[in-house]
Amino acid sequence: MVADSHQRPTPLRRRLSGFTGRGYDKGRSTLVQALWFAVLNLVFVKWWCPRRARVTLLRAFGANIGENVFIRHRVRVLWPWKLAIGDDSWIGEDAWLLNLEPITIGADVCVSQAVSLITGSHDRRSETFEYDNAPISIMDGAWLAFGATILRGVLVGPGATIAAHAVVRDDVEAGELRR
Repeated sequence: MVADSHQRPTPLRRRLSGFTGRGYDKGRSTLVQALWFAVLNLVFVKWWCPRRARVTLLRAFGANIGENVFIRHRVRVLWPWKLAIGDDSWIGEDAWLLNLEPITIGADVCVSQAVSLITGSHDRRSETFEYDNAPISIMDGAWLAFGATILRGVLVGPGATIAAHAVVRDDVEAGELRR
């Protein structure tokens, strides 16, 4: 980018054909990924799939899930093997756990409906749009209200509340209300 006081910066020219995906490890073979996508879309997200079966399926694919975890239908998890959920936590309908990197959810956490946890993005400064990913941690007793979005690299402290439709880009202190 070239900039001075009289002209605007020159925009970055993206060359997406050069994308390599370097630094991102899916963590399982293509066969396991395909099998998970089949199970996710044909069984896991369906209203008729019992909640205990959802927990069992996640565990079967490598997730670390505590006791008494309640996962509603239409929840999407990209990679179960990069997910840990503590005891007595709830995941609401339409939640999207886009975990290119690990997502750790503590005990007694409420992830409300339509919440998005997004561990991956792209580096806007990269000409080839390479990944810019980081894990997310939600500590014990936190509540993520309807439609909240938590972005990569964020730690939500114990007992924190994230308001409905808030977009969280940086860490949240214990007990804090983030709007």
